[in-house]
Amino acid sequence: MIIIKEITPETKADLQLKNEPFEIRGRMLVTRTSAEWQHEVTLFEEKMQMTFPDEAYDFDAVVADGFALGAYDYDSGKCVGLAIMKNDWFKYMYLTDLKVNQAYRKQGVAYQLIEAALYMAQERGYAGIFTIGQDNNVNACEFYLRSGFEIGGYNTRGYRHTVQEDKADIYFYWDAPKSSNSYQ
Repeated sequence: MIIIKEITPETKADLQLKNEPFEIRGRMLVTRTSAEWQHEVTLFEEKMQMTFPDEAYDFDAVVADGFALGAYDYDSGKCVGLAIMKNDWFKYMYLTDLKVNQAYRKQGVAYQLIEAALYMAQERGYAGIFTIGQDNNVNACEFYLRSGFEIGGYNTRGYRHTVQEDKADIYFYWDAPKSSNSYQ
């Protein structure tokens, strides 16, 4: 069983949860016609593994500009997942980071984290949450869509003049339910 809790001064060391490899198996291509976003996935001939560099989150900085949630294994008490939320100037709070240890993936942990983040964002006056996924991280992009996010933007220029020039960012938005039910 997984317990979702807000990161506190007592659990701030859990902000240093290490990134673990994930599969790169294709690319999500996004198009827009009239007022509707569409997407399709093109698979690569060969799958690859990728690991993002580890972050050095500072608890005071994180809570000054948002909040963080940890996913804890009930039996061991170990933090196995993390969601970092950042305030933004418009009506969507920004999910800047979402990660789950490999051994706990595909068990609903990431969904539990973002669902709790959505309700906490709503309690702070936000209409929902948004995040950005790289087009070649198909597993993450498909996860966001399955979870209730909708595509709201596509940036093909952000990686220009970098070694990742062939990538694009997909913007995903998830509106909070209209009711005022709160998490927990």
